Amino acid sequence: MTALPRRKPGQRARRRRPSRVLRRPSTVDAGEVANFAAVARAWWDPDGEFRPLHRLNPVRLTFLRDQLARHFSRNPTSTRPFKGLSLLDIGCGGGIVAEPLARLGFVVTAIDADATAIRIARAHAADAGLAIDYRQAAAEDLVRRRQRFDAVLALEVIEHSADPALFLATAASLVAPSGGFALSTLNRTLRSFLFAIVGAEYVLRWVPRGTHRWSKFVRPSEVAEILQKNRLDMQAVTALNYRPDGSGWRLGGRPDVNYLLFASKPAGK
Repeated sequence: MTALPRRKPGQRARRRRPSRVLRRPSTVDAGEVANFAAVARAWWDPDGEFRPLHRLNPVRLTFLRDQLARHFSRNPTSTRPFKGLSLLDIGCGGGIVAEPLARLGFVVTAIDADATAIRIARAHAADAGLAIDYRQAAAEDLVRRRQRFDAVLALEVIEHSADPALFLATAASLVAPSGGFALSTLNRTLRSFLFAIVGAEYVLRWVPRGTHRWSKFVRPSEVAEILQKNRLDMQAVTALNYRPDGSGWRLGGRPDVNYLLFASKPAGK
């Protein structure tokens, strides 16, 4: 038994201050992760909760293939144009983007904070015979490991992050010199509120109510400013618009709602 220290007469006991645990800033919003985890088993169901992303995917992949091929001087019509290049897919979900890019030759690392999504992605890739490095992790985890990649993707994820500005800065630091960065998200406009929240969540019910928060949408000009501070130069911005006849998505038009952008990091930075 340890004896307590004796106090002198009239001496007051010193109060111990509770030790402070300094938490590192995180890009992960636990509430958002929980929302996606609740429907994660439907990632590969084209008619399930992720139906909008499946319909959007061919257009996103066209943009990615063309921008990355131009940036790396590769032939986009070849079988595996990106052979030998590394790629990071942040917020990969079930792997619906990681898999086709692996087939195009990229050595793919794909991360997500949702453990269920990662398990589903690993199983699906194994069934498809694809070697993809899936990890349950946040972008900042890879920064701490000093990892960098030739290409970094952040598709439909920044609007679900805890801090969009921190997320962009973190993602930018993962791009290797001479590398490329691609992002797709929602613009913060009145039209995006009407279409992406009122229309998609409440009228058409494409996605569950509460999927998006308009305050976390980011304007292209804001993205460009943050990327420039983090040594990335904007190269292209294009809109993703749903065809009025309901036949699907197309590239082009005004980026008032959904948009895609591509940026690059100069050599030696």
